[in-house]
Amino acid sequence: QVQLVESGGGLVQLGGSLRLSCAASGFTFSTYAMRWYRQAPGKERELVANIPSAGGSTDYADSVKGRFTISRDNAKNTVYLQMNSLKPEDTAVYYCNAFRRTWSTYDYWGQGTQVTVSS
Repeated sequence: QVQLVESGGGLVQLGGSLRLSCAASGFTFSTYAMRWYRQAPGKERELVANIPSAGGSTDYADSVKGRFTISRDNAKNTVYLQMNSLKPEDTAVYYCNAFRRTWSTYDYWGQGTQVTVSS
C-alpha cells in the first residue's frame, strides 16, 4: 500500500522557518522524482519544488527560489522541504508527490499539511 505522510506544518510568523517532511512507503522511493506542491484557498495547486530520483539538480517555483530547499534521503525514504523567510503568501496546504514515468505513469499524493504564515 502506497503511503506519503507529510509532517512539520504549522503556524509561523512572518520571516520564520519550517521544515516539512514526507515519509514514503509502499513503493521504490529511490526511483521516483519527488515534488512539493501547495494550494492556497481559492487558488490552483502549484508546483513548488522538484528533486530527481537520485537527487542532484533541483527546480523551484520563482516565488520560492532562494528561500526554500528541497532535499531527499533515499535511505530513509523521506523528502524534505526547508522553508525560510516565510511570507503570508506562502500560506497554503502543502502536498508531497511522488512521480515516475516509464511505460506507465505513477503519481502518488500525500494528504497535505497546513502551513500558515502570520503577519
